[in-house]
Order: sequence, then C-alpha cells, then structure tokens
Amino acid sequence: MSKTPAGIEYRPLVIPESVDADGAADFRAMTEVRNAVYRHISGHDDQSLSPAELLPSYRPEPYEIRMMWLVLDRGRPVGRVGLDLPVETDSRVAYMFIELLPDVWGRGIGTEALALIERVARENKRTILQSWAEHPDRPGPRLEPPTGFGSIPAEDPGARFFVRHGFTLEQIERNSALDLRATRDNVDRLLAEATAATEGYRVVSWNAPTPPEFADGYAWMKSRMVTDAPSAAIEYDEEKWDATRVAIHDARAIDAGRLLHVTAAQHIQTGELCAFNELAIGPDRTAASHQEDTLVLSEHRGHRLGMLVKCAGLRAWRDIAPESPRVITYNAEENRPMLDINEAIGFAPIAYEGAWKKVLGD
Repeated sequence: MSKTPAGIEYRPLVIPESVDADGAADFRAMTEVRNAVYRHISGHDDQSLSPAELLPSYRPEPYEIRMMWLVLDRGRPVGRVGLDLPVETDSRVAYMFIELLPDVWGRGIGTEALALIERVARENKRTILQSWAEHPDRPGPRLEPPTGFGSIPAEDPGARFFVRHGFTLEQIERNSALDLRATRDNVDRLLAEATAATEGYRVVSWNAPTPPEFADGYAWMKSRMVTDAPSAAIEYDEEKWDATRVAIHDARAIDAGRLLHVTAAQHIQTGELCAFNELAIGPDRTAASHQEDTLVLSEHRGHRLGMLVKCAGLRAWRDIAPESPRVITYNAEENRPMLDINEAIGFAPIAYEGAWKKVLGD
C-alpha cells in the first residue's frame, strides 16, 4: 500500500464565491501553482490565467463534477490534482491531471496523487482515466500512438510517469500558433477564395452571449464535437447540448472577463448552422488569443466551410482584439483536413501533447 510522502498534504479545494472572499487563499495559491507549472513546461505564459479568470470554470454546474486537491509540502503549495466527472448517464470516464512544481519531483508525490484519483474514480463507478499533457521535445527514443500520427520523447518525465503507471498513449495533439501581424494578406486571400467556393452558404457571427436565433443550432454543433472530431481510442460520452447549456457556457466566459467570438456558416436554403469556429481572449487583450472549438458537420464537408469560418473569424478578430499578437490552437495530429487549413493560413507547430488512457482493473 502506498504511503503519503512525509510533509505532504492533499487538501480538497473549496471553491470560493469570489477570489477575495474568506477562504479563497487556497484557490489563489492553486492558480499560482498552475501557472508556474505551465510556464516551466512550455517556456511561455500563453496559458496563464488570473484567479478571477479561472474561477468561473470551477463553479458547480449540472454537466460535470469537478474535484481538485491543492498539494502542500509542509504548508507550501507545490501542486494541484484534478478529477473531472461527466454526468452523462452510465458514464465510465473520468478526466484527470497531476501538476507538480519540478523541485518536488521524484518523491512519490505524483504516485500517491494518482492513488487518490483512482480511489475517487472507483467510488464514482469510473473505470477509464484519461489525461492530456504537454511533452517538451528532447533527443532520444520516441513514443508513437496507435494512430501512427506524431510522437513524443519517451524520456520526458511526464511520459515516463504515465507509462510507469499503466497508461497508454492513444493520440498526439499538435499545439500551433499563428502570428496575427504577419498573415493578414494571406488570410484575406484565403477568405476570398473560400467565399467564392461556398455558394449556398453565408457567414454569421456573434460575441457571447449567443443570440436566441442561433442558440439551438450552436448547441447542436457543440454536441457533435465529441462524435465528429477525430478521437482515436480516447473515449468521450455523447454530450447533450441545448440553449440552456449554451447560456451556461457563455456565462462562464463572460464572468471570467473573456471575450468569445463565434463565426458560423449557415446553409442559406435551410437556415441550418453547419460549421463554426471560436476565438477567445482573456481580460488582458494584449495577450495571446485562443482558437477553441472548430467543426464542420460531417454532412456539409467538402465545401471549404472550415477555411471559410476560420478566415472570417480571424479577419473579424483584427477589430475585436487588435492588440493580441498571436492565436494558439490544438488539433489531433491525424486530423489532416483541419491541419491543412491551419497550415495554409500560417499556423506553425510549437508543441505536442499526449492523450493518455488507463483502464482501471478491479
């Protein structure tokens, strides 16, 4: 049986009403540790969030149970442990992460954190753990997923941890960046070409909150993200989205001070929304932007709608967030159609993530 390392506490995180409320110190400490871990791994601050920006995503909501523990080393915050449980009927899946400052690696803290995660997952009748982690490149042997697309360094500490504890590498995600200042003319040219090729469709767009006339169509497209996008052997529960869930999704962004812009393609004859792209930025409008979900419904593929919504969104973004220098995005390495679009626009790879899976035994 594993034993908690000396001086280590895994303290359940209580979500405060606000970042200034009594009892919010742990949440602020968790945010600081989170940012420090990501900064160490990536070498930049594009993933950093303030406590106020992070807090709305941890408030209770009806679609997912989020649990977190702050890791303390003799009272000093040194990491965080998270477990997310979708509430879809008969779900077997749990999403997890273990993030520790590098100066406490090698003491068994992560191993004991995983034991905690597995115990809680079993208590909630979850038998599949899944996790994503960035793996900075380094020389040496490589690990490849069963998809045959992409690889990560086998000697990365995170990769070694997952392999040692029985996880399998199922998929590689490419993290790409677009220099917004260097690609203006190219985006305009590609938008013109896509517009000419997409007869029968028009572009519609909005900033959150979603207008009522688009809520149902947007909800349907969001629900298709887990069925229509490449997922390899990573398991997702089919999600039910409606106007209420869209409103909760939008409110989280707004409460965090984030600006969320959605660009969609609408089939003119039927009025159906059939493709969309999301761009978002936090309260600091001079920071990096993030391209979030992008999808073309399978029955509307082959009409250059992916290029249309991406380029139309990026062109509008110049006026919405003119001081943001770049856009960050993630795509499955086997999603060649979407990578082709990104590469044509000017996105270049900057990092790779592994998607990991463990099936819990009895």
